[in-house]
Amino acid sequence: MTAPLRKKRSTAPSLRFEKSFAVDGHRYIAGCDEVGRGALAGPVSVGIVVVDLDASKTLRGVRDSKLLLPAEREALVPRIRRWSAASAVGHASAAEIDELGLMAALRTAGSRAWASVLETVRPDAVILDGNHDWLSTPAAQEALFEPDGPTQIEVAGCTAPVRTRIKADLTCQSVAAASVLAKVERDALMVSLASDHPAFGWDVNKGYATEGHRAAIDVVGPSEYHRKTWRLGSLDRPDMPRVEIGG
Repeated sequence: MTAPLRKKRSTAPSLRFEKSFAVDGHRYIAGCDEVGRGALAGPVSVGIVVVDLDASKTLRGVRDSKLLLPAEREALVPRIRRWSAASAVGHASAAEIDELGLMAALRTAGSRAWASVLETVRPDAVILDGNHDWLSTPAAQEALFEPDGPTQIEVAGCTAPVRTRIKADLTCQSVAAASVLAKVERDALMVSLASDHPAFGWDVNKGYATEGHRAAIDVVGPSEYHRKTWRLGSLDRPDMPRVEIGG
């Protein structure tokens, strides 16, 4: 009888990409990731973790937050705080998402985390998960496409290059660590809000679009923590308009 195949364990993120910045004389590298982008309720949250290339060694157990159990994520938080040169999480509320749009709200949350990090250290460069730079100001993003545009961009008053990297949360330990901090902090916030709004099940779904969450919105209506410009209720209701959620 053929033995069952064992599930291959994903390769742990490392500091290899972060260390490539040392060629340009950079020492402090910030990893950045967001959580809550696709939720119906609650904030978008952006984590930033700064590593010191002269001091940091790989931190055992760090993975993209989606690959860890809640208890594993929570146990990592104090270790990440001690390991990093600086770390912070910033939030943008549902009301700000409605007012600004999703991309601008992500930038707002990132700027708040960035401002907190700057109280401790000034990062030399940023690694941003994904292929779209939502962290930089729109003017700085446009300048990157000009022939003589700057290679340095300004983020919340600090000039630093932002490098996007697809699946950075799987390969870069600073970004994976940032995702853990953001996930734990946002989850805790949604659990605390659930006590005053038990119908929505936020202690379990954390504000995401589960069938039960949408059904509860149909029955009791949206709360002040829902993103009211989004399609919130049941997907099969013809009276619910589709809303563009891009920033």
